[in-house]
Amino acid sequence: MMEPNKRKVEFNILKNDPVDGHKGYGVGSLSLENVTPLLIDVAEGEVWIDPQVMHARSKTERGVRYVKSLEELLSQYPEEDTKKYWVIWVVLERKPEGPYYSGVSACELYINRPARRGYKSMPQHVNYMDKAMKGHIIVEHMDEESRLKLGKFLKEYDSGIWERTEEDVKSAFL
Repeated sequence: MMEPNKRKVEFNILKNDPVDGHKGYGVGSLSLENVTPLLIDVAEGEVWIDPQVMHARSKTERGVRYVKSLEELLSQYPEEDTKKYWVIWVVLERKPEGPYYSGVSACELYINRPARRGYKSMPQHVNYMDKAMKGHIIVEHMDEESRLKLGKFLKEYDSGIWERTEEDVKSAFL
């Protein structure tokens, strides 16, 4: 249940072409306006949209310094204080009938809040966002419970978007 006066965060489904038709400045630039980041708290089983993840400024990530490896995080800081999250890159495209999920990828994020330390593979996050933008579905490495919760979230968020989504995308969440 949403609190009153709280803005509902939504998927970015507008895809404007800033250079629509002309071949001048900006041609070949990458538009991220149809990419929406989600977070999954594995321990709590919660899924939510968090646009601030795009710039590593989400509430979950704020105040955290990242170490070079997961092994470093788990060996130098109490493992029991480290929480696992999934950063999900969801891409919506538009067809004449309306928007649909065209790409989804999942990346690991570990945060040790008491130590204010975390780990994530920046190259993986960038590559997986790029792959999602190119229509890839990369969720097979997720734990089954998180993957099913993500599928449920995507389906319940907007049944129309889900219905317009290709079957091969939907099958990744069953």
